[in-house]
Amino acid sequence: MNITEMQKKIIELKKEKDVCILAHSYQAHEILEIADFTGDSYKLSVDASKVTNKNILMCGVRFMAETCKILSPDKTVYLAQPIAGCQMADQMDKQLISQVKEKFPNHTIVAYINTTADLKTICDVCVTSSSAVKIVNNIENKDILFIPDCNLGDYVAKQCPDKNIKLLNGGCPIHACVNTYDVEKAKSLHPNAEILVHPECTPQVVEMADYVGSTSGIMEYAKKSDKKEFIIGTEISIAEHLQFDCPDKRFYPLTLKLLCPNMKATTLVDVYDCLNGIGGEEIVLDEDTIKDAKKCIDEMIRLG
Repeated sequence: MNITEMQKKIIELKKEKDVCILAHSYQAHEILEIADFTGDSYKLSVDASKVTNKNILMCGVRFMAETCKILSPDKTVYLAQPIAGCQMADQMDKQLISQVKEKFPNHTIVAYINTTADLKTICDVCVTSSSAVKIVNNIENKDILFIPDCNLGDYVAKQCPDKNIKLLNGGCPIHACVNTYDVEKAKSLHPNAEILVHPECTPQVVEMADYVGSTSGIMEYAKKSDKKEFIIGTEISIAEHLQFDCPDKRFYPLTLKLLCPNMKATTLVDVYDCLNGIGGEEIVLDEDTIKDAKKCIDEMIRLG
């Protein structure tokens, strides 16, 4: 069976089995083509909560599937590839942050959505990379503990100078591996290109960018811009997707180091197999976890 034939079978199966397929923007293009919704993790969770399908299949990583389950507890949620975790989300757990909370009892705990459902249960408010600055500005408390990404936290802190933001040493190792030499090298190869980077990159790299924003922000900026060349400072799949969407423009990955193994773990075959009852994993969360983790997401909606 070739890719086109498998895609056709998947489209038939999802209709037959009442499955809504979600694909994060970092997934391979052949997976995006068979998805009902594409985008960032929070957008996908909201999309899933609005559909009538009883079953949700997440092509992404575990914390994304958990967020879907939190927002759609009555639906059956599957993760297409069970080994697809997130190095950032796994860095900090409930026990660690409970200990940190004792040291900073007056701080509002702001959790990036790239955290486990279990950790969200003890956090005050959740944020996405696109909403973090607005939400932090809208929090009444001046004292903030921002977890887990210290690079995104640093970016937020600079945009919110009135806040006292405490950071811990954590973040996305993929974005954090980009250095100023990588930017200089990409710029020398493509002198006319604008540099668009994700705020999970280091402060030094962020300072060198023409635009800083979430994955969806980067894609929207590139599509709307009248410029013709762009260096893309996030997962390398985004440069490929943009090339499909904007064939009249040129997109270059900032560095080949921007390759997320967890996002690349899911294949079209995994999606096909999961729809056939082979592989995949149903996401099961207890009622208390769902109820407590949803509080910080509800607060994100209120403040955002």
